Order: sequence, then structure tokens, then C-alpha cells
Amino acid sequence: MNKNLSITSFLGALTIILGAFGAHALKESLNVSELASFETAVRYQMYHVLVLLFVNTYSKFTHKIKNRISYLFFIGVLFFSGSIYAITFGVAAKSIWFVTPLGGLFLIIGWLYLGVSSLKKNNYKSISK
Repeated sequence: MNKNLSITSFLGALTIILGAFGAHALKESLNVSELASFETAVRYQMYHVLVLLFVNTYSKFTHKIKNRISYLFFIGVLFFSGSIYAITFGVAAKSIWFVTPLGGLFLIIGWLYLGVSSLKKNNYKSISK
């Protein structure tokens, strides 16, 4: 069993649930700015669910590379989208604002690591031909 795909599937389902909740239940209780922030969190979460599906089914990445990229994106989604959800729902005071850019940093590092890993894999193929 691939635990990264299991976590990704859970995140995907959660994204759909939160997106539907935001579109229907929160529409009346949040102001325009808060709703836009919530929608950004949902959108970024879905983007990373899709890239995680690709990463974890890509046969040319080693298990170690898949894990590193997955963990960077999991932490990034948790911090970025999770902090926005927490602020929107009032679970956490706005004093956790700094967690959102930290999550963004993890997402950026994840994308960079994905890019570097892809380049390395392509270079190895070119050299061995």
C-alpha cells in the first residue's frame, strides 16, 4: 500500500468537502474577502492533490524522492491551507498569520525539489543512452 497515495486521496476528498461547504454553507456567513481567502486555500489544496497524484504514480521517481516531495507538499498544504481554514473558521486567532507564508515556502521548496529531481532523472537517461 502506498501511504502517500492514501493521504493524497484523503486530501482530495477533504478538498471537495471543504469546497462544497464553502460554496454553500459559508457563502452567507463570510464577507467577500474571507470567502476569497477560503477559496484560495481550497484551490491551492486541490492543485497539490493533483501534483501529488502525478508524483506518486510516476514510475521514474524513486520511493525516496516521492516521499520527500510528498512530505514537502503535505506540510505545505497543512500550513498554508490549514492556517487559512483555521483563521476563517475562527478556530485560531489571527495570531497564526505567519503559518500561511511558511506553508507557502514548503510548497515552493516542494516544487523546486520536484523540478530538480526531474532534471536529474532526465540527465541520467541522456548519459546512459
